[in-house]
Parts: sequence; C-alpha cells; structure tokens
Amino acid sequence: MEHFDVVIVGAGLSGIGAGYHLQTQCPGKTYAILEGRGATGGTWDLFRYPGIRSDSDMYTLGYIFKPWVQAKAIADGPAILDYVRETAAENGIDRHIRFNHRVRRAEWSSEDALWTVHAEHDGAPVRFTCAFLLMCSGYYDYAEGHNPGFAGTADFTGRIVHPQHWPADLDYAGKQVVVIGSGATAVTLVPELARRAAHVVMLQRSPTYVVSRPAEDAFANWLRAKLPGKLAYSITRWRNVLLTMYFYGLARRKPAQVKAGILDLVRGHLGPDYDVATHFTPKYNPWDQRLCLVPDADLFASIKAGTSSVVTDTIERFTPGGIKLASGRELPADIVVTATGLKMQFIGGLEVSVDGARVDFPSRFTYKGMMYNGVPNFASVFGYTNASWTLKADLTSAYVCRLINHMDRARLDYCAPALKDGDVQPEPFLDFSSGYVQRALHLLPKQGSKTPWRVHQNYALDMLALRFGRVDDGVMVFKRKARSLQVA
Repeated sequence: MEHFDVVIVGAGLSGIGAGYHLQTQCPGKTYAILEGRGATGGTWDLFRYPGIRSDSDMYTLGYIFKPWVQAKAIADGPAILDYVRETAAENGIDRHIRFNHRVRRAEWSSEDALWTVHAEHDGAPVRFTCAFLLMCSGYYDYAEGHNPGFAGTADFTGRIVHPQHWPADLDYAGKQVVVIGSGATAVTLVPELARRAAHVVMLQRSPTYVVSRPAEDAFANWLRAKLPGKLAYSITRWRNVLLTMYFYGLARRKPAQVKAGILDLVRGHLGPDYDVATHFTPKYNPWDQRLCLVPDADLFASIKAGTSSVVTDTIERFTPGGIKLASGRELPADIVVTATGLKMQFIGGLEVSVDGARVDFPSRFTYKGMMYNGVPNFASVFGYTNASWTLKADLTSAYVCRLINHMDRARLDYCAPALKDGDVQPEPFLDFSSGYVQRALHLLPKQGSKTPWRVHQNYALDMLALRFGRVDDGVMVFKRKARSLQVA
C-alpha cells in the first residue's frame, strides 16, 4: 500500500491543473493522480462526436498558468485535448498519473489522520493512503448518459446513438439524421452532421437560448501580436471574465431586455420570416439554464442553407422508419442521435466514510463550494454553471494548497469546516433549471443561506474568498491527530 501526501482523483482538465498547483505551491509534497480510464483528458478524451468543441472561450477555459496561444477562442475537442496533455507533459505531471485505477471508496481515520483510498486496477483491488484527498472527477457519469426511455425504440430499423459513446464506424453521409435535444451537444452536432448528411433535424421538446460569437477573438489575437504572451493572455482572460459577469448580472437584473436582445440577434441570422417564437424562444429567462454558444453562427447558417431544420414537438414513439410526434407528424430517420443530456454523478460516485460512519453528502453543506462540513482533508472541484469550469477549478486547487501549507506551518494534521451557525438554512447546491441538474439535486450536497456556505457562481467573489481570504476563518476547524475531531 503506497502513501502520498495528496491523492488527486481524475486526470482531466481539473486533475492536471491540480497537479500543477500542487507541485508549484507545495513542492515538497508527494502526490498521485488516479485515473479510472486509460488516458488523460477526461471529457475531452471521452467525447468523440463530430464537431465537439468548447462552449466557453479558451482564454477562460484555459489554465491561469498556461496561455492559450491558438487563433480560435472557441476550440475543437482535439485541440483542447492536446492542450491538456501538453500541460501534463511539459510539467512532468503525466509521470504522477496511475491509469486504469478506478476509485471506489475512501475511508478517513482521525486517529491516523489519513485517508485510505480503495481502487480497482485491471480488476484487482489496490489501496493507497494519503493525508489529503482532492476529487477532480467531474460532475457526470462517464459510463452512461441520460436516457429518457422513448417508446418503440426496439421497432426502429435504423441506428440509435448517444453522443457520449459515439461509434467510430458510424457513417452518416447521405443519411436522414434526427438529433433529439436542444442543448450544447445538439447545437454542436447539427451543423457538423449537416455537412455530409442528406438532412439533419434538431428535434426539441422546448427551445434553448442560442447565441453566436466569432470562433476567433480578434482582440486577443491582436493583443498577442503586440504584447508578451502571458500578459496578453491575462488581459484577455480578465476582459472575458468581466464581460461574462456583466452579461450574467444584466440577465438576472433585466431578463426581459436580455431575452429581447438575444432573440433579435437570432432573427438577424435567420431572417424575418423564420418562426423564432416557436423554435428559439424559451419559456424561461436567460441564464436560468446555460446559454448555448455557436461559433460563427454555424447552426443558423446550416438552417438557412436548408441542410438542417428545427422541429419543436414531443415524441410519441419510435417507428420502424423514424419518429412519430405528438402532432401526428412522422420524421423519417436512418440515424437518431439522442443528445438528451448527461447523467450527473457527484464525486464520481465515490463512497466516503469518516471514522467508520458513511458520509451522506446530500445532507451535508458545501463550504466555499469545495469542502463539506465534518469531512476532513477532503475537497472536490466543481466549476461554474455561468462561466468556464476551469476558473473555479484553478481557484479550488490553489486554495487546497494554501490550506495544506497553513497546516504544515502550524504543525496541524487535518481540518474540516464546522457548521456552527444555527441560522444557516439549506438551499439547493445549484440554482439552475436545466433537466440534468434537476434530476440530480437529491444526490448533491446543500449550499447554505450564508457565506461561507453559499455557492456564489461569481469568479470575483470566489477569488476574494479563496485566494485572499483567511484560511483560519473561524469556520474551518484544525486538529492534530492526537485529538479527536469534533465537528458537525
């Protein structure tokens, strides 16, 4: 059984970033990254569907410490995967990764001030011990996506695929394709499939807000040509962070105004005769769900060209030749792509116990959006819903390093946030109406009605709290292993 100062679970975007922060800010610490799959990259290695790309600009989705230098700000999946792997290789982080190590459970002992991490490697059980456990396993189930269970699928004579497990042998050239869904995956797939398919229909039960922006950031590319790379990257990153925060704040303050502006832009792309009211006007306000980003208006261009179309209706059942809708219409299909969403999974489905008692995370409160009351030396990365994931991932990993260094200086062994304020009321972990979130709220911890138990979804506030706020803030309880941890 090997011991490390820190075990990181997951070798995706978050895990590689955590490795960098740890070896930079805590250079004396040993660490290992346990990755359940056989490759780095996480999401960007798993998803292989045509056209996969970021839905955030790479100046904020990229790491704070490694400038994004390519021309495209809205990058394709392979470019992002190369960026993650390049980061791991050039910093020696890849040497710390243990592939095909699927972590199943973790047990904390206050007496020893250690986690025992149980994993499977090639079907055999393996164990590690560590002083701190950092979960970078993402937020969804890698094994399967959401399946609504449509009636009649056994009758369909074509092929049904889910984007999470795209078949390498799928030939859609000249085929009639129906993509079920209206989220980020659907709006990415439709224009890409439409390049070769006979026709692609985006079949949606209800519309989503879709906004277009240039794939390349002209300001960023100009700035990079004039200034040193890191300075140009930092300026662009902060500009994009502030613009995103401003737009999000405006959407919350003046939703009707923002909604009207988005729909005007859609009409500008599709023309005055297109039925924007039916196909691109959601019933909810902007940022009640994440906006869908399309680079260079590619979705709108394919609709105007007639290679794709949008149908807003509900599915009655699959038929041998396609899909019958509630309206009575039948959509012919050779291939149906069920872009019906993710299946959320908190901390990779890890089973956690503290001193022999299993931790029920849905009954716990999240501290600063990353730790949990009564769970020692344990943190998880969960990015923003209204901005780039990596912004919060960088802050979280850097904070964990501050916490570890503080304990070393004070000769302390472990810590956990304690919920002492009886006035803190439970609230949902995420204030988001998206289906994948609503389906999983019962699996997630709670946020509290007061700081530091609130999940701000605000980079500036989190930077103040995590980068500059006190580590020993009166809520975090620190202990030496000779004494028992008394937190609730």
